[in-house]
Parts: sequence; structure tokens; C-alpha cells
Amino acid sequence: MSEITQMYVVSVLQIILAFGLINVWLLRFNKPTKYRGKGAKSMAEEFRAYGLPKWSMYVVGALKLLIAGNLLLALWYPSFVCPAAGILVLLMLGAITMHIKVRDPFIRALPAILMLAMSLTIVLLVRVF
Repeated sequence: MSEITQMYVVSVLQIILAFGLINVWLLRFNKPTKYRGKGAKSMAEEFRAYGLPKWSMYVVGALKLLIAGNLLLALWYPSFVCPAAGILVLLMLGAITMHIKVRDPFIRALPAILMLAMSLTIVLLVRVF
């Protein structure tokens, strides 16, 4: 893959991830979706279903919104992309673990799996090239 193609792939993934995080944590925070763990109707219900304390929802949310901001900022300042994508990899591994913990069907974990794949792709492309 050429360096220019790699740059475009990374940029597109950054945008998809950033707006995906903003969508989930700001626009759909209190709305039901078919992807919420254990069929929860809101983010607070989902974290309760996982057995996590309420404060953890705010910590995870703040981290994910900071990551979204850094992914967008990284479009102009590329040094921000690897740390943001790397932390998102860890958070998505945690999200997938929570879906497994509550025995969710695969479809509920799919967004976390896709975000993990996109984050890993960014880290690998930036580190390899």
C-alpha cells in the first residue's frame, strides 16, 4: 500500500471512529439501540447490566469523547493518532469482554468488534509505514 493510500485509509478510519464515538456518547446516550448490552435502554442501564459502578460510565464516556477529539485533531496533528487509537483498542477489548460477560448475542458486540478492528488498523498502518 502506498504511503498516500495509507494516509487516506487512516484519515477515513479516524473520522468514522470519532463520529461513531460522538454519536454513541452524546446523541444516543439515553436512547435504546439493538446493540446495548443485555438489551438495556440507556447507557446507565447498560453499565448496570455489566455490573459496573455508575462512575465508570462517566470515566469511560469522558475517555471516549477525548479520544474522538484527538482522532479529529490528529487529522492536522498526526502524532495524536496512535495514542488515541491505542487507548481505544484497550477500551474496545473491555467492551467486548463485557458483552461476553453478560452472554450477549454476537450482533450486540459487533460495533465494539468493528471499532476494535478499525483502531487496530490505524495503529498497525501508522506503525508499519
